[in-house]
Amino acid sequence: MNKTIRRASVFTLLLVFALLIRATWVQFYDGQALANSDDNRRKTISQYANPLGDIIVGGKAVTGSAKTDDSSDLKYKRTYTDGSLYSAVTGYTSQVYGATQLEGIYQSVLDGTDTQLKNPLDTLTGKSTAPGDVITTIDPGVQKAAYSTLGDKKGAAVAIDPDSGKILGMVSTPSFDPSKISGAGSSDASAWKQLSKDEDTPTVNRALKQALPPGSTFKLVVAAAALESGLVSSIDEKTDTPNPYKLPGTSTYLKNETTSMPCEDASVRTALQYSCNTVFGKLAVELGQDKVRAMAEKFGFNDEKTDVPVRAAKSNYPSKMDDAQTALSGIGQFDVTATPLQIAMVSATIANGGEQASPHMVSQVTDADGDAVKSFEDGEDTRVISGTTASQLQSAMQTVVSKGTGTVAQMDGATVGGKTGTAQHGENNSETPYAWFTSYAKDDSTGKKVAVAVLVEQSDAARSEVSGSGLAGPVAKAMMEAALKN
Repeated sequence: MNKTIRRASVFTLLLVFALLIRATWVQFYDGQALANSDDNRRKTISQYANPLGDIIVGGKAVTGSAKTDDSSDLKYKRTYTDGSLYSAVTGYTSQVYGATQLEGIYQSVLDGTDTQLKNPLDTLTGKSTAPGDVITTIDPGVQKAAYSTLGDKKGAAVAIDPDSGKILGMVSTPSFDPSKISGAGSSDASAWKQLSKDEDTPTVNRALKQALPPGSTFKLVVAAAALESGLVSSIDEKTDTPNPYKLPGTSTYLKNETTSMPCEDASVRTALQYSCNTVFGKLAVELGQDKVRAMAEKFGFNDEKTDVPVRAAKSNYPSKMDDAQTALSGIGQFDVTATPLQIAMVSATIANGGEQASPHMVSQVTDADGDAVKSFEDGEDTRVISGTTASQLQSAMQTVVSKGTGTVAQMDGATVGGKTGTAQHGENNSETPYAWFTSYAKDDSTGKKVAVAVLVEQSDAARSEVSGSGLAGPVAKAMMEAALKN
């Protein structure tokens, strides 16, 4: 064989090998990507060829599946029991618009394609598997209490077991019924169009996905930083605070709600009891933004990966502030933002002696036989503040409820601590303020605990009547009562 033919043969052989490699790549890698693409109609047909698995709340399924019209190639569609009540937990799965929340995260479990549900032979042969279920930590009583007391207000509420981190309730209002958009018909399209145009964005989970100024609830974080740093040795130690307090480097004075409030030189206990802006603005400046930020981050602020397992929006404590801005951050204003989940985590940590249990709302993923394929055990707690600091903050929060701004949360047979908040909204506070209430309760006989945070973003109350105690407090109390009762 001459040299030219030999080279041509080798080149041809290399081309053949390249084609084989490419064909293998397309068949096994690109082919799998195409099969998993949301634009692949066959995937959608396969997904809805059989009933889906369910999301379980309190031992009962709050989801289901129903047969569609015989003319459709999608044989089943998702249904929901009390869909509006649980939409902040389940999210939705739609034949047209995809899936969100738990429906989206556990889609492969619920449609039976997750490899955890398959044995090795099923994986090799591609045999379909019966779908699994997702078991949540949600307490139906707590969920119903939050949803009914929020009513037609725009807002959100979260309840957490401080000891375990289990999320007992999560509500966002206004809500929506996922059943109305689960199919592919004209009525589903009309419902989706209506939801998309709604200025109140009912499909947004305000409990997790919307961070807003937390107002005076953030004073708990500043108080924790002051105690932990030794800036104040006790919640009953008087502070050297003028009333009003001149913001450093400005001619502007930070004032309190009324001039009659006993805020001059007030202790941390009294300042929390009456929600003194002057005290916490000055404490934030004396601490410095770095120390306040460090404490906020210990509680969970600035964390971009808070998964419960749905990822929450980042709660923000800003940087590069001057002293005046730092003072405003100390009362939960300026660029400080928080989700209701984050504020509930603050109260839960204080109630749990300074340790933070990782919040989660799924306890198990099971196969079709009910056997757990994955369990979410209560993880190890993370120490955020000392037990001594936590004990002092508990005492101060109890004063808020016993004779301060949070008396609406008092409960027979339980020790309750809380903090109200009214956050300014809009340029020069031109919009209706946000009303916050965060609290914890401990059953005096059983020791059972719950921590909650409630945000009322908007209601039909007159501006002068907007307060954390008046609007958000009753919601918090109803949730705590339901949690301790159950």
